[in-house]
Amino acid sequence: MPALLIACLATAPALGQNPARFDAVGDAIPLPLSSEPGDAARGRSIVVNRDAGACTLCHAVPGEQAFGNIAPTLAGVGARLSPAQLRLRVADSTRVSPDTPMPAYYRTEGLKQVAAAYLGKTILSAQQVEDVVAYLATLKEPQ
Repeated sequence: MPALLIACLATAPALGQNPARFDAVGDAIPLPLSSEPGDAARGRSIVVNRDAGACTLCHAVPGEQAFGNIAPTLAGVGARLSPAQLRLRVADSTRVSPDTPMPAYYRTEGLKQVAAAYLGKTILSAQQVEDVVAYLATLKEPQ
């Protein structure tokens, strides 16, 4: 399955380059990656768009009919995790779970099996990470 996920993500546009350095503290990134606050509506669009975040390939997303079931549902994630914890999981989930098949959306170093189009590039820009975090933080209700 990870190879399929990487192949699917290889078709998405490479948006970010030279990611800003961030400091993880425990299981979180306390400071935003961009100066502009995240926009939940843009974040939802990234989450459900299979040419952007492609989150629905693996996660159930509230309000969506087509989704995967190999990863936890995103319903209620905003009640379970803080925005800082969500930020680390989106930016680089391997810092929380080293064997996760979830892509590191905001990392360029030390990756394995990266499509040539993504070498040295992030999947999401800093602003897109903040938008996704803003959306995920709204998901307070479990389904």
